[in-house]
Amino acid sequence: MKYKFLKYILPVTALTLVLGFSSCVGDLNMEPIDPSVTQTFDQDMVFAKIYSSLTLTGQEGPAGDGDVVGIDEGFSAFARLIWNLNELTTDEAACSWGDTGIPDLNQNKWNDSNDFTKGLYGRFYFNVTLCNHFLTETAGKTDEKSVKQRAEARFMRALNYYYLLDMFGNVPFTEVVATEPPRQILRKDLFKWVEAELKACEPDMYEPRTAPYYRVDKAANWLLQSRLYINGEIYTSVAATDSTTAAPGQTYWNEAATYAHKVIAESGYVLNPSYKQLFMGDNAGVLDGSVINTAPQEIIFPIACDGKQTKSWGASLFLIASTYKSDMTSVGTKEAWSGNRTRSSLIRKFFPGSINVSNTSDLTTGAISPASRYTRDDRAMFFGTGRTLEIDNLGRFIEGYSSAKWTNVRADGGATSDNQFTDTDIPFMRAAEAYLTYAEAVLRGAAEIGGLTPLSAISTLRARSRAKVLTIVDLSTVLDERAREFHFEGHRRTDLIRFGKYAGTVAYNWPWKGGVAAGQDIDVKYNLFALPASDLNANSNLKQNPGY
Repeated sequence: MKYKFLKYILPVTALTLVLGFSSCVGDLNMEPIDPSVTQTFDQDMVFAKIYSSLTLTGQEGPAGDGDVVGIDEGFSAFARLIWNLNELTTDEAACSWGDTGIPDLNQNKWNDSNDFTKGLYGRFYFNVTLCNHFLTETAGKTDEKSVKQRAEARFMRALNYYYLLDMFGNVPFTEVVATEPPRQILRKDLFKWVEAELKACEPDMYEPRTAPYYRVDKAANWLLQSRLYINGEIYTSVAATDSTTAAPGQTYWNEAATYAHKVIAESGYVLNPSYKQLFMGDNAGVLDGSVINTAPQEIIFPIACDGKQTKSWGASLFLIASTYKSDMTSVGTKEAWSGNRTRSSLIRKFFPGSINVSNTSDLTTGAISPASRYTRDDRAMFFGTGRTLEIDNLGRFIEGYSSAKWTNVRADGGATSDNQFTDTDIPFMRAAEAYLTYAEAVLRGAAEIGGLTPLSAISTLRARSRAKVLTIVDLSTVLDERAREFHFEGHRRTDLIRFGKYAGTVAYNWPWKGGVAAGQDIDVKYNLFALPASDLNANSNLKQNPGY
């Protein structure tokens, strides 16, 4: 099984590190887990923790001695928190649970004390502190292993700071572990730092498709740069306050197109013929003992999950179990949490007219007469039997179609390693993103590269999913195509903001946006999450985002 290939980078059975990290980001300090234990540094162990913190939530797994305090440990996982904040706040997903903080995300009404925004903020800074510590302790090392590990640690730190600038704006910033409270950096300055850091670490990273599986390579760096640049106008703009007027940011369309094209043309990663395989229990391919599932040819940066060795309530188990109810086709785990389901606005991206399908338990089976404009799309992985399209009560799971995208079932029909915890890796970065970023950048003004047109780039994705052939594309096509390609993967909020479809006075609403069934405009302040009140109280250097 997969674990024997993980031991080099993820020795999870030995992750009871001597080193512990306080989750208070007011001072980003570090303390030994046991004060009686002398603090030591084990390079490979700390490096492994940098990666495993994307899957695991504490020192014991699946729960126990959690990394981030102040939030249920299962809720504190990296991917789970990103998913909640980037999906539940948008036109794609809604959650039926009443846990404190979730209804506010569903209805775009959060404040500076929301448990999930606090948890994600703490998770990002826990990860940043890991990277800072590793880089400090390995400074000056020039052996080949250390050079590679340091480059990857710099990438991972930049990744976490990227999410901080995207979701929180002006945030605490430090490149070292220190006892004094960190200063706040402006969003536009953090943009420049992330840009410079990615360029600086790129030469020392593995060439594309040569890194040990689950470790990042130059293609991941290129894809993150393209993501940074396509959002550059947002990240370098200055929001209006009581004393200043809004100032537009700088555009980076050519840079976004360049790095997206590098992924397409130079990385060796290609679209997997089967979209479904990307989200199945053997999506590590041969590392999972599968000769059927070929998903690794598209997955640039997988977050490792294994039902035996990386037990977590917050990684792919969450993505699968939270969308599953026992009346659905088995998804390869006994867990059925009946939480997250779709809003009708997502279903309408696939079926803008009447939803007439031959089998409501599988909307990918295609439309029947009268045909929808999109008669088939392999990405329409939804379950409608016993469900209503519209949501009248956010607390009822069967109101809203269910997503059937994520499963722990193997493409080769074999058994997974556990009947509860999942083997499905999270395809955190995949090559498909580059095609949509490239198309958008060119449509916004970037020069075409190598004769690749936006229509060709999008048509490549649509051909993979057997969707209807398009003859023209525009920016609205790109935004809708991003929903079809990446729904329930944690991208949506960022896309809506970039297209001017999220907060403020915009010509786009969705069910329960702003707490109203038909949807309504929300305050422009919600383009950013609030810095947690607890951190503002702990660090006098910080100023809250406007409007909170």
